[in-house]
Amino acid sequence: MAAVTISGRPDSAGQQFFVAVVDQPGLDGKYTVFGHVSDGIEVVQKISETPVDDKGVATERVEIKSVTIRDTPPVRFVNDSVQDLSTYRAVLDTSEGPITIEFFTEKAKETVRQFLRLAEAGVYNNVAFHRVAPGFVIQTGALNTRATPLTEKQQKLVHNLAPEFNDTKHVKGIVSMARGDAPDSATTSFFISTGASTALDGQYTAFGKVVDGMPVVEAIEQTPRDGETPKTRIELRSVRIERK
Repeated sequence: MAAVTISGRPDSAGQQFFVAVVDQPGLDGKYTVFGHVSDGIEVVQKISETPVDDKGVATERVEIKSVTIRDTPPVRFVNDSVQDLSTYRAVLDTSEGPITIEFFTEKAKETVRQFLRLAEAGVYNNVAFHRVAPGFVIQTGALNTRATPLTEKQQKLVHNLAPEFNDTKHVKGIVSMARGDAPDSATTSFFISTGASTALDGQYTAFGKVVDGMPVVEAIEQTPRDGETPKTRIELRSVRIERK
């Protein structure tokens, strides 16, 4: 965000300001930058698509109805203790029904913290259960299965997770982070075990368990598929965080 000035008069800034929609290096050092958009960049983008006349003036009125000054709200979960984090659980709203998960905060504190942050930010909205391996796992959370792209704010939350391997046995109902070859390559994708697998123990970060909705897990496990890919899209519509 920067103040608008009259050409050739750098001291002419008044009440007008503008928001850059794309990078504008040609403006650097020529206007007083005084802020940035921390939330609502999608609205800025939509406003930028308003029809204009041949002089660049909007042909449809777009109003700033009001400006509210407020304190910066605290970011949830960031500073929560293990005890605080343990008061939450997650409800997965899937196209097959709800699945409720409780967390192993004592064993995987930072993984739980990140999962809560991603869920609250809507990162898991409208992703697919892209992998179904009966007797082994059902897997979801991969961003390349998301129905719409992440917003800039959501993208900033996604990062690789340090492993928190623990002594949890991967038995039916255990929830664990998926990863690539590198131990610290987990980001958003996670799986629910549908059977015992000792090969996963101590190699993947188990951070929760299904406490309600196992029939839904079993229904997803039984879906028709090509190899491990469901023939019909099974959606994780959202992850709702609630107090126990």
